[in-house]
Amino acid sequence: MEEYQEKEGKKMMFYEKVKESADFIRERIGQAPMVGVILGSGLGSLVDMMEEKTVIPYQEIPNFPQSSVAGHAGNLVIGRIGKVVVAAMQGRFHFYEGFAMKEVTYPIYVMKLLGIEALLVTNACGGINRSFVPGDLMLLTDYLNMLGTNPLIGENDERFGVRFPDMSEAYSLVLMQKAEETAKKLGIAYQKGVYAIFSGPCYETAAEIRAYERLGADAIGMSTVPETIVANYLGMKVLGIACITNMATGIAKEKHTHEEVVRIANESSARLCDWVKGIIMDWDVISA
Repeated sequence: MEEYQEKEGKKMMFYEKVKESADFIRERIGQAPMVGVILGSGLGSLVDMMEEKTVIPYQEIPNFPQSSVAGHAGNLVIGRIGKVVVAAMQGRFHFYEGFAMKEVTYPIYVMKLLGIEALLVTNACGGINRSFVPGDLMLLTDYLNMLGTNPLIGENDERFGVRFPDMSEAYSLVLMQKAEETAKKLGIAYQKGVYAIFSGPCYETAAEIRAYERLGADAIGMSTVPETIVANYLGMKVLGIACITNMATGIAKEKHTHEEVVRIANESSARLCDWVKGIIMDWDVISA
């Protein structure tokens, strides 16, 4: 009985922490966000398109993790894109930083308690598909979880979601269709493919890339999948768009640097932000 009560106490503690974070944010903003956006390395300029902004540094939010990765500003920005209120994360949390999976995905739980219904995740990643080139944008169709762990491992709290959530449509078909229609309207070229996650922080070896290529991965990075899993668990629709900043080890002749990743991401940022803005403007599709 004591062991059971201890487990129940941990479950209550996590929910209460998330609620404390959400309550703090709600007190700071005058509008309820409907869409969450996670901005990857070098892709934080979407916030420049937002109106009526409230900027909350992560360090001010109770229980929020703190990241120190270059290219990540570390702010939660709530504002409007058209008529839609958006909560945008300038910077995310990575498994390779030493965070537990519950910390990596903590902001998604907070978004849920804020009432957010859809999540748009972006990232900077390496291309495996040999038809890709650096600077390409890729619509995520599915993922490969290569971490050897899962953010939902542990006690389940039914207030968040069911014990065994379905992942047959990890990336919403409705949102993918909307994204493709928007890209066509805006004249934005894009690729489509499967995203694989690698723990990092080192880049992959050529042998690992050959293995992932055979498994069906079109691109590889160090984020996005944990957030995708938890958002689906929480009942959110998810759309993923990646910026191919380099070709993966063994495909490209050059050695990898984070500075180069951020540089290419910055160059592609305008197209990606225009795409995301166009998608968000049509809230009726997202909330259907």
